[in-house]
Amino acid sequence: MTRISVTSHVITLINVFTVEPANQQRLVELLTEATEVPVRQAPGFVSASLHRSTDGTKVTMYAQWQSIEAYQAMRGDPAPLPFFREALTIATFEPGIYEVVRTFTPAGGAYPPLEGEGRRT
Repeated sequence: MTRISVTSHVITLINVFTVEPANQQRLVELLTEATEVPVRQAPGFVSASLHRSTDGTKVTMYAQWQSIEAYQAMRGDPAPLPFFREALTIATFEPGIYEVVRTFTPAGGAYPPLEGEGRRT
């Protein structure tokens, strides 16, 4: 589960892919396939969340790793390469490595309920 915290000591990768709207679903499928098996099983993998823009032109992968070394080791694994190679035939991407410096929650500490959920605190 993705947890965003200043104290989590994970490395965050945010990769923003730009794609033609006609190819957005295929890009989501490729990134899902790459992450579902080879990436999820890599040592040091913490979590990943895949997002798509509502206008069809972007797909963003938010991933957390225990260390940059663990991420780099996964990049050396040939198993996800076919998915990544095909993804780069239909999209360009801007990678970024980040660390959390601050998080914010609603004043009073209570989270508003999401659709289908009760009130959270």
